[in-house]
Amino acid sequence: MADLTTGEIEDALAGTPWRVVLGRLHAHFRTPDFVSALAFVQRVAEEAELAGHHPDVELQHGYVALSLVSHDVARLTDRDVLLARRVAQVADELGVEQAPGAPQAVEIAVDTTDDSRIRPFWAAVLGYDAAPDDEDALADPHGLGPQVWFQEADAARPGRGRLHVDVSVAVDEGPGRVEAALAAGGTLVTDEHAPSWWVLADADGNEVCVSTAAGRD
Repeated sequence: MADLTTGEIEDALAGTPWRVVLGRLHAHFRTPDFVSALAFVQRVAEEAELAGHHPDVELQHGYVALSLVSHDVARLTDRDVLLARRVAQVADELGVEQAPGAPQAVEIAVDTTDDSRIRPFWAAVLGYDAAPDDEDALADPHGLGPQVWFQEADAARPGRGRLHVDVSVAVDEGPGRVEAALAAGGTLVTDEHAPSWWVLADADGNEVCVSTAAGRD
């Protein structure tokens, strides 16, 4: 097992549906119907068993979303790249196409001066557990809802709430997503950390961070 940089992973998976988003590999596929989607997942399962490494799977009618990470070390490794390439080959063999739209991951961030004081409330009200890769964050035990993390803040900034949304996309998707949000009436709060992340706001001042893996290795 070997660790790889984001650039190395993207180079190894160039030309495939796989993208690096929020520390995982993501790929979305479309099929004509549920039966063909299920058949694709079955082939993926066979490859995963051979590799001894398994993706997370979301199966819908004519749609399959896969994500990969080396759960035992909570990061991407060459195992993920090898299985991702094999899955891409299976998709080609079955004529399964990449689904429209780019993979993304959504998180909820809560500003607080004492996360230990409020984390139990959020865990209870959401039915969440400690995130497997970050004990200070919370995650849906079924892997369906957005992760919640807690951001240290000395005090709330005037005109800014204590909740904001993080939208993580692939590196090359970041600028386009920001441009689309600005064209839709948003404002740029700061691009000081771009292309790692941009902070945007809607017309009411509610903030969203558009994040990528750039500069995070």
